Amino acid sequence: MFDPSREQVRDTFFSAWRKYRAGEPLAGIETIALEVMLAHPEYHALLADAERYRDQDYADEPNPFLHMSLHVALEEQLSIDQPPGIRARFEQLIMRTGERHEALHEAIECLAETVWRASRDHAPPDAQAYLECLERRGRR
Repeated sequence: MFDPSREQVRDTFFSAWRKYRAGEPLAGIETIALEVMLAHPEYHALLADAERYRDQDYADEPNPFLHMSLHVALEEQLSIDQPPGIRARFEQLIMRTGERHEALHEAIECLAETVWRASRDHAPPDAQAYLECLERRGRR
């Protein structure tokens, strides 16, 4: 499994943003990353200043790179319906929230919790608990 470093993840975002601004073609994950970046205009200045933000720590504030990475991971999961059933639960979230981006943020809460629990417990992510979290949020 691919396990990129913090720098590699950030460089992917910075590179995709630079290419987009220069009108250069994007490849692979950069296309998904660009969609995420375009949906978050609050991060555009940060993305345009790689030298300043590449090594920034976010101990006491939200980490924009983590947030965008969770978006990318969720988009990949939705594209292949993995774990199986995630698409249907996500559609429920869209119906409840009325807006795809808001539904993404709801789903990201479940994904972040799942990743956190797996890290805490030194175990693989619990797909069933993840899907149950999405289902609960879809019924709110």
